[in-house]
Amino acid sequence: MPTAMITGASRGLGPAIARALAPTHILFLAGRPSAELDAVAEEFGATTWPVDFNAPDAIAAVVEPIVELDVLIHNAGVAYPGTVAESTVDEWQDTMAVNVVGPVALTLPLLPALRSAGGHVVFVNSGAGINASPGLASYTASKFALRGFANSLRNDEPSLRVTSVHPGRIATEMQERLVAYEGREYTPTQFLSPETVAKVIVDAVNAPRDAHIHEVIVRHR
Repeated sequence: MPTAMITGASRGLGPAIARALAPTHILFLAGRPSAELDAVAEEFGATTWPVDFNAPDAIAAVVEPIVELDVLIHNAGVAYPGTVAESTVDEWQDTMAVNVVGPVALTLPLLPALRSAGGHVVFVNSGAGINASPGLASYTASKFALRGFANSLRNDEPSLRVTSVHPGRIATEMQERLVAYEGREYTPTQFLSPETVAKVIVDAVNAPRDAHIHEVIVRHR
């Protein structure tokens, strides 16, 4: 079976992506070691890879054993609700480390493995990567940067397929914190379900080989 590495698989959208890919792919779950990540790995018979985006210099050594990789899904992300004036430099640094520098630090050492497989890199971006989201200053900036990295990777690596997925707001713990910041009541049915977004991602991964889906925009009806 083909292989797929997923970051941010311990909670939120990550387990839904793992569940949707498990029937057709051997799963590599990358992230900080945790009981939650181990539980997801056990459920799907996956292996875990100790990748910490706040320690990018250590990532290359962790993934060195991987010589061929069919799919790399960048799903890990953080968001600090706040306007520009409310934000702090520490929040900006952490947001950029996890949402931008981390994906770069993981993708670079995996390029030989991805090239060998004629692989597919999927970036779970956001509507904030297309239009600035009010109250999410650092997050918006990071998602614009992530979209730029995806576009550059697509231009520079013609043997790979590169897809940016831009979902609307998803019913996750991150969304619950954002709604609390906005002073509203959290109602999960008002947002996209993780399962819906996971299916869209997997549909892009499983598209015919002659189809290169550059961007997907998904919104709640």
